[in-house]
Amino acid sequence: MRNLDITTLRSFVAVADSGGVTRAAGFLHLTQSAVSMQLKRLEDLLGLELLDRSGRTIALTASGEQVLTYARRMIALNDEMIGRLTDQAHEGVITLGVPHDIVYPTIPQVLKQFKSAFPRVRVQLESSYTRTLKDAFAKGTCDLIMTTETALDTGGETLCTKPLVWIGAQGGAAWRQRPLKLAFGRFCTFRPNVVEALDRHGVKWDVIVETESDRTIEATVSADLAVHAMIEGTEPPHLERVSHHGALPNLPGQNINLYGALSTRNTVHDSLATMIRDMFA
Repeated sequence: MRNLDITTLRSFVAVADSGGVTRAAGFLHLTQSAVSMQLKRLEDLLGLELLDRSGRTIALTASGEQVLTYARRMIALNDEMIGRLTDQAHEGVITLGVPHDIVYPTIPQVLKQFKSAFPRVRVQLESSYTRTLKDAFAKGTCDLIMTTETALDTGGETLCTKPLVWIGAQGGAAWRQRPLKLAFGRFCTFRPNVVEALDRHGVKWDVIVETESDRTIEATVSADLAVHAMIEGTEPPHLERVSHHGALPNLPGQNINLYGALSTRNTVHDSLATMIRDMFA
């Protein structure tokens, strides 16, 4: 196994960029003999001639041109890793607020990607209702928040719009009952739209569970005692979309919005916002 040395590669790139050992030595704050020795060591390791020394000026051989491309990438990756791991600016805490129902499956992927890029920065994840998160953001206790709502307030951006779908127990029949039994969160922003759609469709309904616990809602729906509405793609695996064949109204779309990302702040903050945008794009 042969291992390349970043210092040696840096010397090679400096020689290629400056056109000679003398200038490269001055740039690297090394002696000419030290730079020449590093170049010779690199050539011996690879078993290749990287420099054409036949002329009055140093030129790269065909192999040297190839090595230069790899060397630039390896040096850049080395410097990026060192900078991210040691830069004191890239540490601390950033608070991200996300509604309960859109944490999965996307947010864990965002957190994993962010941790890899900024290992010394901790993301404080706050999961709550849209209304609560917007209040926290207004008070300055959250750096970034995501919301699920039909509109968009000033200072926000819509990442995507997804439809609400009816959710029930696997193979359940609660959706056939009248009045339709509903289970909802006490501060759920979907509820007014769902109720309005049912009234417009002439479906009688009754809220049998009103809670602040998502687990309570899931347990009730899983027992086939009620139905619920969720954003498409966010339903847990133990529940399923209701195939009602028109017996229930189609539900309106919901915006997934992001607040706090329109103004550039710092590398950490802006990178987290970009990762969220990319995941929901």
